[in-house]
Amino acid sequence: MALFLSFILSIALAMIIHELGHLFAAKRCGVPASEFGLGVGPLLFGLPIGKITFSLRVIPVASFVRLDGTVLIACSVAEQLFVHLGGIIFNLSIALIAHGTLFGRINLLLGLANVLPVYKHDGWKCGLVLMRALLGRKSPPVEWAFTFSGGFASLVFLSMLLRAFI
Repeated sequence: MALFLSFILSIALAMIIHELGHLFAAKRCGVPASEFGLGVGPLLFGLPIGKITFSLRVIPVASFVRLDGTVLIACSVAEQLFVHLGGIIFNLSIALIAHGTLFGRINLLLGLANVLPVYKHDGWKCGLVLMRALLGRKSPPVEWAFTFSGGFASLVFLSMLLRAFI
């Protein structure tokens, strides 16, 4: 029971660390944030502190920072990538610090999973930023192809990874 509770708390803390990375990077780049949330679905409660509302949602399976997308898109490509990679950077840093522990492993897995180009995850967002910079504009057909192929490639990669360990 203690291991299970430690696992659940480690996941929650790793998600909070991940979002703190995005929040830190956004603040460094001048991108305002309005909400820092743990969970998805209907709001259980929110605590406004300064300009950010810290919220807890009904289903505690994800976390997010609500950033001003208009300001983020106006940033340089390097700044956009920094904001999208901020959570991964924080998770991998904690994984190094807590190396060999359950908490370190969870941070490593969360950081690496977010690198994959899965729809709405950090790797996917970085891919869109880079594609739009290369093309000089948005291109829905190219973005759809990237989303589909990135998701498919991620499934293939995860399948191969599972086969290697099972």
